[in-house]
Amino acid sequence: MANHDSYDAIIAGAGHNGLTAACYLARAGLRVLVVEKNDWIGGAAVSRSLEPGWTYSNCSYVCSLLRREIVRDLDLPRFGLQVIPYEGGATFTPDGDYFAYYSDHDALRREIARHEPRDVDAYDRFSRTVIRQCRFIRPFLLRNAPDPTSLKVRDLQELLFLLRRANGLGARELAETMRFWTMSIGDFLDAHFESPLIKAHLAGSGIIGTGLGVYSPGTAYVLLHHYMGDVDGAIGAWGFARGGMGAITRALGDCLTEAGGVIRTGAGVERFIVDDGRVKGVALDNGDIFFAPVVASNMDVKRTFLRHTARDQLPEDFLRGVERFKIRGSSAKLNIALDGMPEFPAAPEGAPFLRGDLHCSTSLEELERAYDDWKEGQWSRNPYFDMLIPSQIDPTMAPQGKHMMTVFVQYAPYDLEKDGIRSGQHWDDAARQALADCVFDKIEQACPDIRFGWSMPRCARRWTSNARSG
Repeated sequence: MANHDSYDAIIAGAGHNGLTAACYLARAGLRVLVVEKNDWIGGAAVSRSLEPGWTYSNCSYVCSLLRREIVRDLDLPRFGLQVIPYEGGATFTPDGDYFAYYSDHDALRREIARHEPRDVDAYDRFSRTVIRQCRFIRPFLLRNAPDPTSLKVRDLQELLFLLRRANGLGARELAETMRFWTMSIGDFLDAHFESPLIKAHLAGSGIIGTGLGVYSPGTAYVLLHHYMGDVDGAIGAWGFARGGMGAITRALGDCLTEAGGVIRTGAGVERFIVDDGRVKGVALDNGDIFFAPVVASNMDVKRTFLRHTARDQLPEDFLRGVERFKIRGSSAKLNIALDGMPEFPAAPEGAPFLRGDLHCSTSLEELERAYDDWKEGQWSRNPYFDMLIPSQIDPTMAPQGKHMMTVFVQYAPYDLEKDGIRSGQHWDDAARQALADCVFDKIEQACPDIRFGWSMPRCARRWTSNARSG
């Protein structure tokens, strides 16, 4: 017999955003229900296991933009959340060299000087510009964007806040800010640096997880999202959630349950119940129906309004806008179980940067050509990747003596094109293996023994989310 319970609020989808909203509502005293179609919670922040002993983060794989206010308000460490920071990273070259990115400023200056002495002071100028932009944008992240056509007090107050922040910059700095927000990461780096390798290493933060190239307008702003996060108050730091990214959503789920919230898995939303222009509840695909005066969707905009809401309940111009909204997959991901730690012949023994993010792209032109392949509906033949071995820092992710490697790859379209026709049917086992071979070929520039160190034929998995972190 179907349930017909009522709640104060219903959240459709148990991703990290939906769970966060549910926790705040439940801790405010509301009766909250979260419904999730999968048998597990987490959305893009989930830990899975393909083989006993190995744990991998299915989609997002590193943590930085989980706001400290949320961690503090919800007391997530009490529910087992532990984020372990990693330091630095490196980009390897085909000729056996590398550029190491250290968190220690003096060590980084020495490394930059090894490649291009003129770029040492340029990096300081680059950093100051990025920090100024981060300081300007961070206060807006936890505020509601105002409607400039509204005369409501809240919207007027937010517009006034924005104007005061902008006025505080001064005319010259405001002009530089507007220029920065609209320029490409390639142009921004070209204006600062000489070394192609240094530019290639820094450019990844402007394109990762996007359907854009290094010379696409707006990618300089994307860079900020990878510099304004923090781990334990260290601005710009990145870290691994112990146990994988699913540890974040498990902590959120436990917080919600303790606050009296309810999570129902294994049944997704069939349709939102709408009456007289207002959402009144949800009907699940197992026949259950739940009502609430507040319903929030953690699903994407197309799934929410085109698949689960009756068209006659929505304005036609709004529907057309949703239909035109672009959601384009640009990324793939390989999760690789390793029999041991792979060798990186170019790196000094025990190099700390091997515990960070590793790359093999050596110029902006190379990255732009990888983007060109994606624009033509194919995966990049010479891809950009962000590679990490989190089991070096979090040994719970692999059996003793073994390791887990995660490789975030760009670019890979959601649907491949053949002769100008887009069809998801082309992502068969052969295409997936061909993509994996491209990635392995490039990884071999850094660790030639990689093909001899991975242990499971089911290690490669493809995904198309555009989010990097939880």
